[in-house]
Amino acid sequence: MFKNLKYEEIKNSIGLLTINREKAMNVLNLETVTELREFLENKLPEEDIKALIITGAGSKAFIAGADIKQMREMDRKEFENYSKISHGNFNTLQNLKIPVIAAINGYALGGGCELAIACDIRIASVNSKIGFPETKLGLFPCWGGSQRGSRLMSIGKLKELIFTGDMISADEALIIGLVDRVVKRDELMDKVLDMAEKIASNSPLAIRYAKAAINRGSETELSEALDMELNMGLDCFDSEDRIEGMSAFLEKREADFTGN
Repeated sequence: MFKNLKYEEIKNSIGLLTINREKAMNVLNLETVTELREFLENKLPEEDIKALIITGAGSKAFIAGADIKQMREMDRKEFENYSKISHGNFNTLQNLKIPVIAAINGYALGGGCELAIACDIRIASVNSKIGFPETKLGLFPCWGGSQRGSRLMSIGKLKELIFTGDMISADEALIIGLVDRVVKRDELMDKVLDMAEKIASNSPLAIRYAKAAINRGSETELSEALDMELNMGLDCFDSEDRIEGMSAFLEKREADFTGN
């Protein structure tokens, strides 16, 4: 169905999406971002999954950025279209009702880093290199990087990364909050899958409410965000999943959540 993407449900209602352009370091050319839009808008809603993992093909790159060769030949209107598709994709990822985990297996640069920070959780192999090199090319990260980045790390550190265009190690990215965990190279997918399985075993309704509360609250004044949180909590309480979860706990059995 897709030339540049590979999708499979791997186990226990967990989906794995691979950017499948290993020879091109999985760069996000126009064809790939267009396919990603099609996947997110039409394919993914048909899948009955509780968590989505995104990674890149091979061991060298998660996504090494946008397609520089292609961009060099674009005019303003073409770049606007390219960028709007990517903005839309990353907004969709951020607002999916299910958690999204980025499994960063190598270079995550430019648009690749911007895709990663649109995910809910980022786990990186120790060999990964991460950064925003756009200023070296006469651009800046305008697919969400300059905005989402400041919600993960200090503004000063984000400015340093963008202004210098430097790549940083996975360990440094962990220290500044750009990634959430660093693991051994050969353990990446096992660790990501372990986390995804833990997530998938919990109430999908509660996770959906929690994700929405965190996302919306981060963009809202605190008193308003707290009111929103309480109202969402009350709605979550009035659910089949809450009854099942508490009953399973008291009966010392595994919960069988329906997501309702």
